[in-house]
Amino acid sequence: MHLIDIGLNLTHDSFDHDRDQVWQRARDAGVAQAILTGASREHSPLALELARTRPGEWFATAGVHPHHASDYTAECDAEMRALHAHPEVVAVGETGLDYFRDFSPRPAQRKAFERQLEIAADTGKPLFLHQRDAHADFVAIMKDFEGRIGPAVVHCFTGTREELFDCLDRDWHIGITGWLCDERRGQHLRAIVKNIPANRLMVETDAPYLLPRTLRPMPKDRRNEPMFLPHIVEELARDRGEDVAVTAANATATTRAFFRLPGAS
Repeated sequence: MHLIDIGLNLTHDSFDHDRDQVWQRARDAGVAQAILTGASREHSPLALELARTRPGEWFATAGVHPHHASDYTAECDAEMRALHAHPEVVAVGETGLDYFRDFSPRPAQRKAFERQLEIAADTGKPLFLHQRDAHADFVAIMKDFEGRIGPAVVHCFTGTREELFDCLDRDWHIGITGWLCDERRGQHLRAIVKNIPANRLMVETDAPYLLPRTLRPMPKDRRNEPMFLPHIVEELARDRGEDVAVTAANATATTRAFFRLPGAS
């Protein structure tokens, strides 16, 4: 398999001591490329800095997660726009709404989301989106930008069947993580992932978060890594009733087209 992890938080400090080894393990497992998530004023520049160390293998997003929306000032907007001048930054985000945690006030979340949608409209770059417990407001804000923004992926989709079809009806892409493997929270996903068209489906680990609970043996440190992406793809293929090679090849082709990535070396 030649897989692409579209959501890898490689700037996380849990990777500081062994980042190169983490990536070598991923490469050995068949993960050829990754999109490094930029989700704050602090980590978006770091994602770009890392991406530039492995041209053709690592790429970056630049954005401000709704948890950090209170930090989205005019100066922050200028910083994000400067990051998007670099070709290694291939998407706007992680941005969106999160009403589950409400770490930033909801009006601040909506404002920061709108400002980043403006960046997507101005740059033509695709969107890397986050939504949790905020579907109605999320869809309404996106609708305000119809015709101005390009493709969008709802990263780490965890929503209902109805929410999935809402996203698909709007031609949005869907990112599936190890949430699928969580018997406590992800069982409903197993029944609906087969409805995602192959040209709308992408895969991701969201590492170091969301370690797949079906892994055996479980890593002692409970840290998720990109090398576990094939395990997610195997589970996903089974739920879709597909051969693993088909799911993998389609997800990779879809990802390359969406982010306009070169082929892996």
